[in-house]
Amino acid sequence: MLSLLRSVGSVAAQSTSRTTCNALRTIVPSRGYAARSSGEAIASYDTVIPQFKTYKPITPGIRHLKRPINDHIYRGKPVRLLTAALRKKGGRNSTGRITVRFRGGGHKQRIRLVDFKRMETGPYDVVRVEYDPGRSGHIALTKARDPKVEGGAKWKYILAPEGLRAGDVVESYRSGLPDELLQGLRGEDELEQNEAEGLSSEEIAQRAKDKSTSDSLLVGILRGTIIKLGNCVPLKLIPTGTVVHNVTLDPLGKAILVRSAGTFAQVVHHEPNGRYSHVRLQSGELRKVLSNCVASIGKVSNPLWNERQLGKAGRSRWLGWRPRVRGVAMNACDHPHGGGRGKSKSDKHPVSIWGWGTKGTRTRKPGPRGPKGSNKMVLKERPRGKERKGEGATVQ
Repeated sequence: MLSLLRSVGSVAAQSTSRTTCNALRTIVPSRGYAARSSGEAIASYDTVIPQFKTYKPITPGIRHLKRPINDHIYRGKPVRLLTAALRKKGGRNSTGRITVRFRGGGHKQRIRLVDFKRMETGPYDVVRVEYDPGRSGHIALTKARDPKVEGGAKWKYILAPEGLRAGDVVESYRSGLPDELLQGLRGEDELEQNEAEGLSSEEIAQRAKDKSTSDSLLVGILRGTIIKLGNCVPLKLIPTGTVVHNVTLDPLGKAILVRSAGTFAQVVHHEPNGRYSHVRLQSGELRKVLSNCVASIGKVSNPLWNERQLGKAGRSRWLGWRPRVRGVAMNACDHPHGGGRGKSKSDKHPVSIWGWGTKGTRTRKPGPRGPKGSNKMVLKERPRGKERKGEGATVQ
């Protein structure tokens, strides 16, 4: 009888434990190695999306390797017709002398022909976002929607802003706005219309007030239509406070400023006469740019590029950078810090191989404090020294 009770108790305990385990399985989702919890479970720390890709250190070269995660990048090859062969010179000029030190070697590359002018109008569909070995930011392959467009204008590489993905639509308004967008802004001559209708002065004033209100509303609608990520827009049509990149300095030239990964500029002011717009660069410099110049909306993609770690010296050689040698390790004939017993620069100020200062010594005076007419467009220089650290007053 006692053995029978024990057997019944063990069976009941096993059934109770199985029921409890099944209930726990329904509440707590199963997870594998380094798996994220499902959407039904309570959010925890393992739901945070990682920004960098690291590797198990099975070799010394990948122990400290850290790369940004860009899963949206196309893994295939570029369009062959939109590339050109890169001929490397190892930092040498036409006479064979090294003018740029510590460059040489590197992996074989092809230059991506990026369109920095964007003169073609009409919508372009973003086919994919690609990696460019020649720059820190990513590039986007676009295709014209107009079936009549042929040749080099059909496919274009543009600098991809942050957040641009395949399937988006970009457009350039550099050659002018489309007629359908300007229909609401165009009208007949007001004076002739008022004289023909024989309106009084009060009615004319009321009409002018209503027209100014409608014009401002139309301008707002126009800006809301064209101010989209990746669009190329004249500066005079960009609202103040907008983040831009690919800024041109010539109304007919290509983009020169703000092209590196993660960089951006900001439109802060439009002059009343409409000739210049004020743009603040990421360095803190404030400069005037012609309002007819253009800029692209958004900031450059791949903002985590400067936080990557190559992990080993070989990857630096793949990029074409040779080892940088210290001056104190050279001979006296090769560098001002070279020669002597031991490693010492003999109480000298740190200088380059050519003798100019390398630790904050200014060799030129750009902007308003420099030579007359050197750079008239700079309204405020970028902060330097104590001002940059927040210890000094603002330079006027």
